[in-house]
Amino acid sequence: MTPTSTPAARRLPVVLRNRAFGAVWAAQVLTQAAGRMFQVGVVWWLVGHAIAADGDRGLASGAFLAVSTLPAVALAPLVATVIARCPHRTVLGASSALAGLVAAATAGWTYLAPPPTLVAYGAALLLAGCQALFDPCLTTSVPELVDDADIEAATGFELATQSLAGLAGGLLGPLVVDAWDLTGIVSGCAGAYLVAAVLVFLTRFPRSAAAPEPATTSADPAPRRTLRRILKDHPFIRRVLLCFAAVNLFTTALYVVMPLYTRAVLHAQGSTVAALEAALGIGTLLGSFTGARLPGSPTAVGGACLGLMAAALATPGLLADRAAIVGALIVAGWCVGAIGVRFVALFQRLVPAADKPGFFAMMQALLGATFPLSSLLFGALGDHLSPRTLCILQAVGLVPLAVALWWTGRRADAPRDPAGGTAPVASGADAPAASPAGTLPLEEAR
Repeated sequence: MTPTSTPAARRLPVVLRNRAFGAVWAAQVLTQAAGRMFQVGVVWWLVGHAIAADGDRGLASGAFLAVSTLPAVALAPLVATVIARCPHRTVLGASSALAGLVAAATAGWTYLAPPPTLVAYGAALLLAGCQALFDPCLTTSVPELVDDADIEAATGFELATQSLAGLAGGLLGPLVVDAWDLTGIVSGCAGAYLVAAVLVFLTRFPRSAAAPEPATTSADPAPRRTLRRILKDHPFIRRVLLCFAAVNLFTTALYVVMPLYTRAVLHAQGSTVAALEAALGIGTLLGSFTGARLPGSPTAVGGACLGLMAAALATPGLLADRAAIVGALIVAGWCVGAIGVRFVALFQRLVPAADKPGFFAMMQALLGATFPLSSLLFGALGDHLSPRTLCILQAVGLVPLAVALWWTGRRADAPRDPAGGTAPVASGADAPAASPAGTLPLEEAR
């Protein structure tokens, strides 16, 4: 708390008290909503508009999602180097401005002539590369924007943005495509990215100049360890991350299965895809706010939530009823949010402070590495199996992983508190918000 802060001012959310953080947070909302709107909208464009009835809709949409997620995984070392060496304000503004120019150029192409599908793939690759720079740079920039007392609250807002932006983008994407085709999607994205760039460039980072350099804080600073070394010293974390990487193989397939299911089973339009995306996003937000209050250890809660998610994902395969499917996706999203908040908080406690920047950056890449595989696998299967069968396959795949996660917490090397349970996690306002819908334990993950 700064000396000039009043009690009334301190009760306001940090995005209202701190104009600099509020502006950059608004830029994050715009960029992530634009990215999600582009992904969901183009997938629906491929499934519902661009690919003929006898074409490989599943493979086309799966390949598009794989392309959209590759930069965050493949460019992780380069992203870390750029963020470490360049001013964060410059990185944030330049990445959003470049994304806006790419989207604007793509909008011009689509306005002049119907584009080949490769144009959408190329734009997705470039936009995802810009987002791969923006998101981790903003996380790193939080201490430059807020006081020390506000870091946890600002981090909570920054993480919750992924759920909010995912909800807004997923809702708007199919609706915009049905109304204005691909031109409407990329035009909206261009506007959002360029406004975000303006917000960042007009914002002063008040603590960036005052932040001490690591080399000056200690005569002999401790070297940061690699992710491999961290995971070697924490076998429990290693097993949990591997388990969630396998979980993401089945959960992230939702982004391929939902448009195919809407088209082939429900015979509906983009408004139905938007409703399903909104249901998943609403559930994730609910899980973000309630997951920290669930009793039990993180692994016990995580195993139970994965079992419940398996039942929810099986529902569309057993019952082709829109109301039931919306309810099931709300439950699945709640499980994603609850698991995310519990395990992010657990990792915050287990990983040493000096290791956290590298750990969380590489964790994003590790957990996101299965997204391209999931998109391609379930996309290819979608051209040969019915979407209802794919829903059952997702549910069956989660069951053994729920048991594995629960058993991980029962092993002798699992962290335990003095009372004998597993390590406690944050609750209430101190708990980090959960991850992007469909990705565990982070929201994405992007």
